[in-house]
Amino acid sequence: MVGPWAWIRKNFLSNTTNVIITLLACWFIIETVPMLLDWLFFDAAWTAENRDECRAKASGACWAVIGERFSLFTYGFYPIAERWRVNLSFVLMVFALIPILFDRAPLHKYALYIATALPLVAGWLLVGGLGLTPVETDQFGGFMLTLVIGITGIGFSLPLGLLLALGRQSNLRIIQIFSIGFIEFIRGVPLITLLFVASTMLNYFLPPGITFDLLFRVLIMVTLFASAYMAEVIRGGLQAIPKGQFEAADSMGLHYWSSMRLIILPQALKISIPGIVNTYISLYKDTTLVIIIGLLDPLGIGRASLADTRWTGLSNEVYLFVAIFFFISCFAMARYSLYLENKLKTDYRR
Repeated sequence: MVGPWAWIRKNFLSNTTNVIITLLACWFIIETVPMLLDWLFFDAAWTAENRDECRAKASGACWAVIGERFSLFTYGFYPIAERWRVNLSFVLMVFALIPILFDRAPLHKYALYIATALPLVAGWLLVGGLGLTPVETDQFGGFMLTLVIGITGIGFSLPLGLLLALGRQSNLRIIQIFSIGFIEFIRGVPLITLLFVASTMLNYFLPPGITFDLLFRVLIMVTLFASAYMAEVIRGGLQAIPKGQFEAADSMGLHYWSSMRLIILPQALKISIPGIVNTYISLYKDTTLVIIIGLLDPLGIGRASLADTRWTGLSNEVYLFVAIFFFISCFAMARYSLYLENKLKTDYRR
């Protein structure tokens, strides 16, 4: 038997247990999905001046609070006249990521140069200077702030973690001790503690008259935190490489860096893809912790919106909106991980 019915029978009706679970799942979907759709869409209020007007219009969700605060959720307190710079940075990020993530995309062979230039160009656009109006980073917020912290941490933690993983296995004792000490210390301290150190204590250790911007300090701490976890993920990949691969590289006369670049690291990174993406997703979600030190990420904007007496009591709508944003972002990373694993899959079945 072939076709849709055969697929359904194989996956949902193959035995008594699967039949019972399938029936219960169908009953749950029938009972909950219509009510959920009514609340989300059909009985929802999309425009209103306040919560009471929402309740008078419809019995479902009050999405008017999201509509009114959407620009705040997106840009934070970035000056309205300068928001074209945020939009341009986002567009440049998309065009820079495409050749990096997909080897058949145009300009793929220039991906490394594009990746190197993007942080400099985006930083200049967002912060200003050199012909652009300066914008203080305390005006960053919302999804823009999450993307800045998340992408910076993701972009810089991989090369740092790679160096730390290699340093941990180095034959040079001083490099090995430094790498192990750094990794174990960072992994033994909660990120929220490091953020507190970045926000309150770091300036005490700097020479008089020298200060660092708070967001810059947060970016450093987040990157260092993620790089320690990334180092352990990559170290696991390195340990999974058969010893014969190292011996083969030596027999070919390759020096250390050539053997790592051409033979060892490509295999280790391939093995480590699930762990690397898992670390990225965790880092991306951990960006919400910056609310503790006064930076207004989407959760901070949501809390500020709920403090407005016109919109109190709409926490379901606000937090669901933020959750959808994070789900879409993290789901996209997970799907790309699956695509990359399948693309690099080299084993076969007889």
